[in-house]
Amino acid sequence: MANLAEYERYMNRLCEKLGHADRRAGFMEYGRGLMLPIERKSVEPLAAHADPWHVSAKHQSLHHMVAKSDWSDEAVLTGVREWVSPALKLEKGCYWIVDDTGFPKRGEHSVGVARQYCGQLGKQDNCQVAVALSLASAQGSLPIAFRLYLPEEWASDKARREKACVPAEITFATKRQIALEQIRAAKAAGVPVGIVLGDAGYGNGVEFREGLRELQLKYCVGVQPSTTVWTGELAPLPPKSTKSKRGRPVSRLRRAAGHKPVSVKDLASQLPRRAWPTVGWRDGSNARLMSRFAALRVRAAHQDWRRSELREEEWLVIEWPQSESEPVHYWLSNLPANTTLRTLVSTAMTRWRIERDYQELKQEFGLSHYEGRGWRGFHHHATLCIAAYGFLVSERLKGGGSKNSARSEASLLPEGYTPRGSRKNAAPHPRFNLNASLPVGSRHRTAARSLSLLRAADHKAHFVTQ
Repeated sequence: MANLAEYERYMNRLCEKLGHADRRAGFMEYGRGLMLPIERKSVEPLAAHADPWHVSAKHQSLHHMVAKSDWSDEAVLTGVREWVSPALKLEKGCYWIVDDTGFPKRGEHSVGVARQYCGQLGKQDNCQVAVALSLASAQGSLPIAFRLYLPEEWASDKARREKACVPAEITFATKRQIALEQIRAAKAAGVPVGIVLGDAGYGNGVEFREGLRELQLKYCVGVQPSTTVWTGELAPLPPKSTKSKRGRPVSRLRRAAGHKPVSVKDLASQLPRRAWPTVGWRDGSNARLMSRFAALRVRAAHQDWRRSELREEEWLVIEWPQSESEPVHYWLSNLPANTTLRTLVSTAMTRWRIERDYQELKQEFGLSHYEGRGWRGFHHHATLCIAAYGFLVSERLKGGGSKNSARSEASLLPEGYTPRGSRKNAAPHPRFNLNASLPVGSRHRTAARSLSLLRAADHKAHFVTQ
């Protein structure tokens, strides 16, 4: 059933955040283009579908709107969140999920591009990386903050910054610092408070976990196997007493030979077999997802010799599948001491929900297709992709959480139309499809199916669901 009127109402609501009426037309056309079933969603293909007979003029207009126009990404993303949040039913359980996503790139001129770890490729390579905060529930999830990570080599290079128009207030910050900044902003904006989830790239940082505690937030975040903890009665030794009256009294905790913390990996190997019950956390495509888990109370031990007080106790959750020779995941969580193992497991596993978001944002909405090099264009394009995806999420949830698609039929191009810069006599070759999407995988989920499309009998652009 067509739902174009609802989409127009949604986009008109977002246009109120742009600050200038002249930006409305370009914003609407760009957003609508992202909803079309076309292979490539950079500016020129969007312009070609928006106005096939005047591609050059439309390209210039859309490029100005996305790369030059001074509208607020934060304001638009707030509008998206306000539209989608009621359908998420956050009162039944709310989560804030932090993660980063990579965009493989060639060359060195696109803002923030550097040789660094790219999750999409699963290795170090030339790419851009953005940090995002997603709002999630049992119903669905959606990014509500999105910022490019600027490596130190970029942050300190004045010439490159000026060429890419990086704002002066943007200085080097680690991914964890960016995530904490996004979380502080979300709390200040009155976003419904959720349990913070993240992988070991974030949870392994003690300063990140302590920052969440300072904000009085609950968390369940991954840590690496080498993370050390104190268990049971074992704890750091109290400060050493001294009879000398000279100097300041010793106030820091101590360790001693034979009195040291244990790594979470070694701790897991010491647990008895009965400590590993099988727990299911949700229904998968073919069967319920289940694995073996253990949970115990510990105190994090990182550099506690610099502290004068013990850290608070928290949960250590460990996953060790029956088929594996050693544990595969570890989490630390400050959820209450009476939290059940089933709740701890379902909370930790909710972090994987956002994998589908990024898969669809990249493969269906063109998140990774932006070809500009500047800071503003990168973020404006991402905001528009999230806005288009937000409408899809809201439509799915209105339909009872089904996998429905809400996409537009692509407009027709003039016969023989060739994008600017393409050879008119070039023959297609499947081995050299530069627009092919790279796979995004997750250990705990089956690959999401591509969004289905229904072709209408006529050629008018309208929304269809299946």
